[in-house]
Amino acid sequence: MSALPLGPLSSLVTAALSFSLAAGAGQAGAIPLASAQPPPPPAGTSPIQGRTAATANPLYDSGRLPSVACPAGKIKAGSAASYRTFMTRVSRCLGTAWGIQFGKAGLDFTPPKLRFATSRVSSPCGKWPAGAGGYYCSSNRTVYIGLTRAALKNPYGPNHAQFMAHEYAHHVQQLAGILPYYSRAVWRARASARLALSRRLELQADCLAAAFLRGAADDLQVTPEHWEAMLEWTARNGHKSWPKNDHGRGSSQAYWMKRGFERGTPGACNTFTAPRSVVD
Repeated sequence: MSALPLGPLSSLVTAALSFSLAAGAGQAGAIPLASAQPPPPPAGTSPIQGRTAATANPLYDSGRLPSVACPAGKIKAGSAASYRTFMTRVSRCLGTAWGIQFGKAGLDFTPPKLRFATSRVSSPCGKWPAGAGGYYCSSNRTVYIGLTRAALKNPYGPNHAQFMAHEYAHHVQQLAGILPYYSRAVWRARASARLALSRRLELQADCLAAAFLRGAADDLQVTPEHWEAMLEWTARNGHKSWPKNDHGRGSSQAYWMKRGFERGTPGACNTFTAPRSVVD
């Protein structure tokens, strides 16, 4: 930490706050924890159904995510246009990487839609989650990204790339059958079990996002020093925005981010069979 330049580190720490607020918004917006009835499977649902989709998914045996060229450019502080361009390019890189990965797993893949919003727009999944910088809606398979002052104020690309990759990971979970399993399991579960399931879902998204980031680290300028700083910040602060502990402790978030980045495989991100001690 002390060896990092003050300028970039200041941007990193501030941007990390935006990341932590937005990181788990996909679950909050896409899947209400209290539903009157389990939602029907959407069109194009994965052929893998039920708990097996979460615990023994073919993606887990598909090997390392490919390294992809991702010249996303840079974000200019205060520039909505540069932020939109950067996030759009990162989304395309994610589509390339996950399209290849799904092919290796023998699963169909289609990229999500991407929508930028200057206000808290509603979606088929409900209202924009309070405090979130963006979220994923499974009903229309759309990633919503807010063009907020907080996001535009901080031009540190790796943080925003991790945030984009996390929301995209919820789409990956949807196509792989993991998110539909979660939705139905949550509907049947009691409150404490719902929170535990939510933590497994969100921590997996952290891990999958980091696995992608490993393969695009050079173009996205994810240096070892800044990655370590991000992990340290997350371990200390990642849980503070989620008082119900539906996203895991900061140390758990950092654990799964580190695991995904170091191994680079979906198989390293199987939170649904992991011991409770690392998903709490």
